[in-house]
Amino acid sequence: MAISISVVVCTRNRVDKLRRCVQALAAIHTDYDWELLIVDNGSDDGTSVFLASLPSQYGKARVITMFEPKRGAAAARNTGFRQTRGHIVAFTDDDCYVSKDYIDALISAFETPEIGFVGGRILRYEQTDIKLTIQESEHYLVLRPRTFIAAGTVQGANMAFRRVVLDRIRGFDENLGAGTNFACEDIDAVAALLWGGITGAYDPRVLVYHHHGRKTQREESELMKTYDKGRGAYYAKYILRSDSRSEYIRRWLDSIRRGAMTGDLKTRFWHVRQSLRELFGGFRYVATRRFPK
Repeated sequence: MAISISVVVCTRNRVDKLRRCVQALAAIHTDYDWELLIVDNGSDDGTSVFLASLPSQYGKARVITMFEPKRGAAAARNTGFRQTRGHIVAFTDDDCYVSKDYIDALISAFETPEIGFVGGRILRYEQTDIKLTIQESEHYLVLRPRTFIAAGTVQGANMAFRRVVLDRIRGFDENLGAGTNFACEDIDAVAALLWGGITGAYDPRVLVYHHHGRKTQREESELMKTYDKGRGAYYAKYILRSDSRSEYIRRWLDSIRRGAMTGDLKTRFWHVRQSLRELFGGFRYVATRRFPK
């Protein structure tokens, strides 16, 4: 059986949300054969029992479950990716619910041969959740090779790759991602492809709903601190590359300048603290990064 799409979901200790995620995936309407791979990244909340209860087939989808003890979103994504059989490998998160036309939308998104990867639209599942970790743009965007891409343009909750281009960069950098010090493995993979000459796209037809559940300013602040440090590491990684260095230095300095000059004093102070966290993340990444042997 030829598999058109492989969908990878990585999970850690969120079995209740994972159940809903799987229910949404099982409700997909498509005539294409596809597969679902779920990677348990060291859960101890009953996730393994739930995964053992899943059928091996959901309609057109073959279901495969696996365990990855090494903590980190990148390590879990790589474990799933390396077991896929589809020509297109898609990723969503365990707190996301895909639309019923998700598979057909992905097929359409990759109809243009030059497109090597795609990011899709991410909406809030609950309107009472804070408006963050989403991507609401309804405008199609081609992402050109050897150009800067801002963090958040393509997010791990809704991204897909031709398997051949993901092979080219050997998957995700396991020094990065949730579970490490730097939450940026998704935008890093996209940037690695762009600076490797691959064209991508943001396609709003590919839709998921994010059920992140954060409702307070404190929860938002804590998450943004993590993302600020990850963004700094991302910038630093591409400043260390000779081909992307000048573009990333220019974009980072522009971002710092704009933040320091925008809004009232309170807003400017917030941007200054954001920039300091980015710089801390960048320096920490340079000081601690591990080179492949």
